[in-house]
Order: sequence, then structure tokens, then C-alpha cells
Amino acid sequence: MQALLENINQLFNFSGFMESFPELLRCIPVTLGIGLLSFAIGLVIGLLVALVRIYKVPVLQGICKFYISFVRGTPLVVQLFMANYGVARIIYYLQMHTETFANFNANVIKPEYYGLLAFSLNLGAYLSETIRSAIEAVDRGQFEAAKSIGMTGKQMMQRIILPQAARVALPNLNNTLINTVKDTSLLFTIGIIDLMGRAKIYGARTLHIFEGYIAVSVLYWIISFTFEKAFTAFEKKLKASEREID
Repeated sequence: MQALLENINQLFNFSGFMESFPELLRCIPVTLGIGLLSFAIGLVIGLLVALVRIYKVPVLQGICKFYISFVRGTPLVVQLFMANYGVARIIYYLQMHTETFANFNANVIKPEYYGLLAFSLNLGAYLSETIRSAIEAVDRGQFEAAKSIGMTGKQMMQRIILPQAARVALPNLNNTLINTVKDTSLLFTIGIIDLMGRAKIYGARTLHIFEGYIAVSVLYWIISFTFEKAFTAFEKKLKASEREID
């Protein structure tokens, strides 16, 4: 029995697995902070881009189409590097050729802000398509009914269209948020110590590399499971309130 336990311990060090959690838990605020905040900003960007495309705003429509195509056609990790190195280079260029940012030190910008920028722009492109399809799924009769009672375009969107579109888009929004939290595992590539970054550091320091990755996978799963259950409960509550109104 003792020999069996020793063999198991060589394959998987349980104490190393458990000892990794205190370190990993300290980085959950970074992972959730960037994930949730970029999702919120991405929703705003996505809504604006979707409205531009729905109303076919001249010039802006072409810009939005290119933005969506570029973001969807390039890897997120490349976008992270572009934000991390590109923003600083733009600031240095403006400092050299204009008086803009003359006294600003780009080195003081934390990599978390570059990660937030890249994730927000990435999500804006994907969420714009989710929102656009949800708005277009609303019965056209709703638009006509709103116009017939004298509602402005803004009132129609706020009171009639967007609430119905939100219910249609909710499952896709749930999937996008969960994927966003998992995609934050790429943040360590630009020097951000998130869950994945901390797992790599822990593994390198203790040599419990496998145990660290198992522990971080458990934490990602718990976070994703929690969001999934929260969205499911919210969706059921919305459907229940609709039945009560009917």
C-alpha cells in the first residue's frame, strides 16, 4: 500500500496541488477584473457598431465592417501584442513630432490597461454581430407599432427593441463572457500576472508544474460554472416574468 501511495505521489503531488491554491486565488481579481470590465466595454462598443450597421451610417459603416473583419480575422494574442507595443510606439511618435503627450511617460502605463484595451476591442467586434442579429430577430411589426404611436428612434430602441433583443442575445452573451474569462489566460504573454501567469510562476518555483496547471484549470472551471448558472437563473427569471405579464 505504501509503495502504491508513493507511486501515485510521484505522478501527482497532492500537497503541491493544494499548496498552489493560496497563490492562485490572489490573482482571481486580475482575471475577473479584466474579463468583466472588458466585457462591459465591449458591450457598449458592440451596440454602437451594431446600430451603425443597422442604420447604414455613411462612412462609419465601412469603417465598422473593416474593424469587425480585422478583429475576427486575427488571433487575440496578436491583438494583445499590438496593443502592448503599438500604443507606446504611437505615444513616442507623437512626442517626437508634436507637442502631444510631451511630458507623458508611456512606461508608467501598466500592462493591465493594454490587456483591457485589446480585450475590449476584440469583444466589441464579436458582440456587435451578436447584438445586430438579436435586433434584426425582433419582429418588424414591433418597429412599426412603435412608430405608429409616435415614438422616436431612441425611445423605440430603449423601450421596445433592445429589451426584446437582449432576451434573444442572452445565451450568446453567456457563452461570450465565459470564453472571455478563459481567454484571459493569454494575458501572461504581455507580462500580466493573472491566474495562468501565477500558475506558471508557481510551477517554475516549486517544480509542481502539472499540479499547478490542474489547480488553475479547476479555478477556471469553477468561475465558468458559476457564470453559466447565474445566466441560466437570470434567463429563467426573465421567462417567468414574461409569463406573468402575458
